[in-house]
Amino acid sequence: MEMTPEQLAAIKKQFVNLKERSPFYAKKFEGIDLSDIQTQADFEKLPFSEKADLRDAYPLGLAAVPPEKIVRIHSSSGTTGTPVIIPYTQKDVDDWATMFARCYEYAGVTPEDRVHITPGYGLWTAGIGFQLGCEKLGAMAIPMGPGNTDKQLKMMEDLQSTVLCGTSSYALLLAEEIEKRGIRDKLALKKGIIGSERWGEKMRKRIGEELGIELYDIYGLTEIYGPGIGINCKADSAMHIWNDFVYVEVIDPETGELVPDGESGEIVLTTLQKEGAPLIRFRTHDLSRIVPGECSCGSKHPRIDIITGRTDDMVKVKGVNMFPAQVEEIIAFTDGASSEYQVMIDHLDGKDIMTVFFETEATGEECTRIEENMRLLFKGKLGMSPNPKGVPIGYLPRSEKKTKRIFDNRY
Repeated sequence: MEMTPEQLAAIKKQFVNLKERSPFYAKKFEGIDLSDIQTQADFEKLPFSEKADLRDAYPLGLAAVPPEKIVRIHSSSGTTGTPVIIPYTQKDVDDWATMFARCYEYAGVTPEDRVHITPGYGLWTAGIGFQLGCEKLGAMAIPMGPGNTDKQLKMMEDLQSTVLCGTSSYALLLAEEIEKRGIRDKLALKKGIIGSERWGEKMRKRIGEELGIELYDIYGLTEIYGPGIGINCKADSAMHIWNDFVYVEVIDPETGELVPDGESGEIVLTTLQKEGAPLIRFRTHDLSRIVPGECSCGSKHPRIDIITGRTDDMVKVKGVNMFPAQVEEIIAFTDGASSEYQVMIDHLDGKDIMTVFFETEATGEECTRIEENMRLLFKGKLGMSPNPKGVPIGYLPRSEKKTKRIFDNRY
C-alpha cells in the first residue's frame, strides 16, 4: 500500500526525539538516525518490532511520555508469559474513542441505539473500548461484561438492547440460549458487532440467522489501542482500516518482504498518532491481504480482508501445514455439519492422529455418511485424512471469551 503524504508527515513527526523519549526505541533503533527517514522506501528499511520485544520492555519501558502523562494502562493476557503493558495518554484514549465511534457509524449504529456490551473489562482492552466508542457516539451503553447469561438475557429484554457486542463464541452461546428459551420475539436486537477472534462463514451465518441481525467484524489488538481500528461496512465483508491513525503493510511472514496489494501475508501496523506507546512496523501475526481499489460504499479508508488466521496458529499434521480457517472452510462445505468444531491432534504408535469433532443434528447412518464426506473433503483439499466424529448440537464447550478449538497434544 502506498503511503500517503499525510501518513509520511505523521511518521516523521512521531520520530522527532523518539529515541530520547522512549528507552524501548533508544535500544531498538540504536545506530539509526531517524531524521534520515524521508521517504516510504527509507521507512521500509526500519526493523520490525515483535511481541517479544514488547515483553522485554515490561513494565513501562514502552512509554514514550513521562509517567505523569499516562492516564491508563492496558495489557495483553500474558497467557504465553510476561504480559505486554501498553500506556495511554489522554489523547490516546480520546483518539481510540473517535476510531471506535467511527466503527459504530459504519455499522449503522446511531445515538438512538442501545448497545449491549459483553466483552470483559479491566486490563483487557475490549469492554472499555466498546463503551468508549458508544459514549462518544452518544448511544446508550449497557456495560454488562461477560458471564451470567440469565442476567444478560433479562437486561437485553428489559432494556430492549438493539446492538450486541461480543466475541463470536459468546454471541453463539447467547443465540443458542435465546433459541432454547423461545424469547427471540421479545428482543429488539438489530445488529451484532463481533471481535476478538476470527470466525468462519458457517458460524457467522448461524449467529446472524438465529438472532435475525446484521453482523459486523471489528478489528484491533491490545498493542494498537485495542478493538476499533477498523470494521467492515454494509457494502462489503472486508474491513476498512482508519489510515489517519494506523498505517498498514502486508509482508511475507517467512521472508519479511512486502507483498503486492491483493496478495495474502502478515499484517504489519504502525501507529501515526499514538503518544503513550507508539508502535513502528509491529508484526501482528494476523494473516490477511489489502483489498485493492475503492469500496462501493464510497469510503476512502483502505480495506483488509477478513482475518484468515495467525502465523502462530498453523499446525503441521502428517506433513501437511494447516490453519483453523482451512478446517472451518471444509466444515462449511460439509452438508449436515454445524459451525462448532474441536480438533484433537495426538501422536500414537509413531503416527499423527487428528480427530475432528463437529456438531450435527444427524445420528446413526446419516451421521456416519457426513463423517465420511468430511474425511473425503479433507483428503481432497488438504491431502490428509483425519477422523471426523459427529457429536450432538451443544456437546462442544462454549466460551464467554475466545474459544480454543485446536488442541495439539503431541508436545
